[in-house]
Amino acid sequence: MKRNDPSHLDEEQVRKHLSMAELIPAMEKALIDFSRGKVTQPVRSVISVDPPGGFLGLMPALTPDGLGLKAVTFYPSNAERGIPTHMATIFLVDPETGTPLAVMDGRLITEMRTAAVSAAATKLLASPNAKVLAILGSGVQAHSHVEALRLVRNFEEIRVWSPTKEHAERFAKEIGATATSVEQAISGADVIVTATNSKTSVLKGLWLKPGCHVNAVGACRPDWRELDDEAMSNVVFVDSREGAMKESGDVILSGAKIYAELGEALAGKVPPRATETTIFKSLGMAVEDIAAALLVYRSAKN
Repeated sequence: MKRNDPSHLDEEQVRKHLSMAELIPAMEKALIDFSRGKVTQPVRSVISVDPPGGFLGLMPALTPDGLGLKAVTFYPSNAERGIPTHMATIFLVDPETGTPLAVMDGRLITEMRTAAVSAAATKLLASPNAKVLAILGSGVQAHSHVEALRLVRNFEEIRVWSPTKEHAERFAKEIGATATSVEQAISGADVIVTATNSKTSVLKGLWLKPGCHVNAVGACRPDWRELDDEAMSNVVFVDSREGAMKESGDVILSGAKIYAELGEALAGKVPPRATETTIFKSLGMAVEDIAAALLVYRSAKN
C-alpha cells in the first residue's frame, strides 16, 4: 500500500475483523477515557434533511489511540423501504502525521458498538441474576443487542415488542423469543432495551420492575423520546453529559437529573447503584466509533 493510499474496507470485511467479545472491553476503555478527559470530541454536528425527515451527522474524535471521523445518516422512513435506517463511513487518520490510514463502512460498526456499549452498561448496572430480557424494536439494533447482552447475562426468557406486529413476530421467531404487547414485554423484565424509531414515549415508568435496568438507544434528537417522565425519574446514566443535554429528548423533555456518565461508573469514580432502577441513555459517541474502527484496522493489517 502506498503511503497516501488508505485501506478501503467494506461491510463484509468489517464483519470479518470485528467481534462482539472484543468490542465490549474496547468500549469500556473508550468510555473511561472519555470521562477522564482523555478524548477531544465535539458534540455531533447535525444537518436535518426535511423532507424526508432524516439527518446527516459528523462525528470526529482524537483519542489516546487514534484520530478519525464518522459521517452517519439516519433516515427512519428507510425502514418502510427495506433499506437500513442508519448508514455511515469512518475515516481513520494517523494522529502523528495526518496520513489517511483507512476508509471503512461504518453501518455495521455503528450497529455493533452501540450494542457493545449497552452490554458494558448492563454488565455494570443490571442484577447479576437477571433472567428476563425485553427488547422494544425489531431492527438491526434489536438483533445486535440480543447478541451483545447474551455475552454478559444468562437470560432464560426474551420478550419482543415492535410497533409493527409482523416485524415483532418475525424477529421473535429468529431469536427464540416471545412477541407480546409493549406492557407485557416490560412487566417483570430485568433488562430492557428500547431501540425504536419512535419520536414519542413507548415505555412507561409505571411498568418497570423495581431494580431493573433500561438501555435506551433510540430517540437521538432533542425533540424525540422513547421513555416517559416517570421512567426518566430513576437513576440516569449517559454516555456524555454534554451530548445528552444537547441531543437527548428523553433527558431534555423530562428534565431528568443525570446521575453520572457511564465511564465515571466504569472507572469507579461513582457507585453504580445497581440495586436501584437504572436508565442508561445512549446517544453514541465518536470515541466509540474510532475504538471499534481501530480494532478492524489492526486486525485487517495482520
